[in-house]
Amino acid sequence: MTNVIWIVVAVLGTFTVGYMGYSRYLSRFVEIDDERETPAHKYEDGQEYVPAKKPVLLGHHFSSIAGGAPIVGPITAGAIWGWVPALLWVAIGNPLMGAVHDFISLSGSMRHEGKSIGYIIGEYVGERGKDMLLWFAFLTIILVVAVFALVVGIVLNAYPSAATASFVYIALAFAFGVYLYQLDGPFIPGTVVFVAGVFAGVWLGIQYPFALFELAGDASHTAGTFVLFSSTGSWVPGAGALGGNTAAWVPVILVYAALASALPVWVLLQPRDYLSSFLLYAGVGGALLAIIVGTIFNTSTEPLVVADSIEPFTGFLGVESVAPFPLFPMLFVTIACGTISGFHSLVSSGTTAKQLNKESDARLIGYGGMLGEGLLAAVALSTLAVAGVASDAAAGGIGGALPNFAAGGGTILTSLGLPASYGAPFMALVLVSFLLTSTDTAARLGRYMMEEIVGPQSSGSETGLSGGIGSFARGRYTNPVVQCGIAYLLVISGEWATLWTLFGGANQLLAALALLTGTVWLANWDDSKQLVSTGVPMALMVVVTVLGLSWVAFKEQLYDQLIQGGAQGIGAQVSAGVRVLLAVLLIYLALSLVRIGYDNITNVRSGSEPAAKPSDD
Repeated sequence: MTNVIWIVVAVLGTFTVGYMGYSRYLSRFVEIDDERETPAHKYEDGQEYVPAKKPVLLGHHFSSIAGGAPIVGPITAGAIWGWVPALLWVAIGNPLMGAVHDFISLSGSMRHEGKSIGYIIGEYVGERGKDMLLWFAFLTIILVVAVFALVVGIVLNAYPSAATASFVYIALAFAFGVYLYQLDGPFIPGTVVFVAGVFAGVWLGIQYPFALFELAGDASHTAGTFVLFSSTGSWVPGAGALGGNTAAWVPVILVYAALASALPVWVLLQPRDYLSSFLLYAGVGGALLAIIVGTIFNTSTEPLVVADSIEPFTGFLGVESVAPFPLFPMLFVTIACGTISGFHSLVSSGTTAKQLNKESDARLIGYGGMLGEGLLAAVALSTLAVAGVASDAAAGGIGGALPNFAAGGGTILTSLGLPASYGAPFMALVLVSFLLTSTDTAARLGRYMMEEIVGPQSSGSETGLSGGIGSFARGRYTNPVVQCGIAYLLVISGEWATLWTLFGGANQLLAALALLTGTVWLANWDDSKQLVSTGVPMALMVVVTVLGLSWVAFKEQLYDQLIQGGAQGIGAQVSAGVRVLLAVLLIYLALSLVRIGYDNITNVRSGSEPAAKPSDD
């Protein structure tokens, strides 16, 4: 039987080579210079542009990019096609594509006043290209907020202990922000005290789990759970499809995301992400260490080997229990964030670029942060290997991923002496921590996107309460309400699950467009800049995502649901038709942007038009 440690060895090996070698080359390639003033210092405003210490910013960045997708994706892909294809795509694709994508997005934004990838491409191809990309990104953000809020609700419903712990570390984050930025407390002693408080919160969560409503039917919460309302919450919108407790958590998470996105970054975003990063490092690093220790010293309660129910390779079309699902191109869309994710370009060029203290920090935070997400994907794949295929894992989604990640992770952590009864809730809390930070960061990024679409106010506050449609759309308080309101309607409509594949396709197309933006920037910067590092991954992502969305639109929806009659009833038929139109729209928008970018690159490199002058900000 294959030992799980080989998954870890393969990923650590390629990631080490990538960081020690390729990231150094890329840093020289974009001419990283600590003498150059970063946007965080040049435009420091105490609200969005706030210089952050490297470990603090790494905590924010890693916490924000590592949502639920790098957990759900590898587990789903491993269950469908086998663990070897999933491992190869993470181990090879991450350092050559995903980490490059994140680093170039961060570096490009750093040189363009901390602005988004939409602003950057607009500098070179014009307002039409800028607006197309920004609208694409804004719509993707709404899907991100909706899906992540729902997944948090599902996790908190399954593990009430994670709810209590989440409240504790959010409260600690507020206190740490005041301690650090208002009281000017010493950094290291404060870190020790508040990080200890976060882990104490984990213990409190296990001892005093919390839920909003009782579970329906014969199901019940774990013993000792404090339930706020004695009913099952059947009246809560969306309770019919999700259950009252899960449906009730969704608006709570969305309200939290809206409030957190409106606050200055020092109040919650920076301190919370920094503190929670220790929890995340402990989950990912602890699981990796536990695999190594458990293999060498055989200290785990179960052998850390790939379960018999997990095949190395099940075939090009996947396991028999799933409808034909071709490895190419669907593997690359399914795993998504574990290897490359367009959402990361929004984080890199949205919040992170506005907080870089010095340019050299971009290497660890941009390139290294993405490698950290790849390690999370490797841990997720390892938990699947240890736990085996759950009954619904091959069907994809959080229903299969959560039991494997929590149960398999709990088993792995027994190698370090942690009982599985504590390890499983702890891994669930790790998942919630990733998701909470990604959700409110996404809401903040959506505000940035809309501000660039509408344009900044000429004077006055950016609250959005001063009147006017433009002010309302970009407002610090009003824009998050719009985003979270639409996201809530998507969730409670019952159609959220049908949008998951479109979310995945949109996310990966956004990665291709971010790489296109980086390629355009480099082409206009200097004729001597090679375009292979960004151009080849961009072309590959365009091909696989366009083919993947085409499969979803024309095979799964048009043929299976409409022509073959899989969609029963007018509502299901309309829903399938809408999904076809959405997929086609995404493809058209992406290919149009690729053509605009390609024309700019060929014209500049052929000398038919002068290169635009890149910003040094």
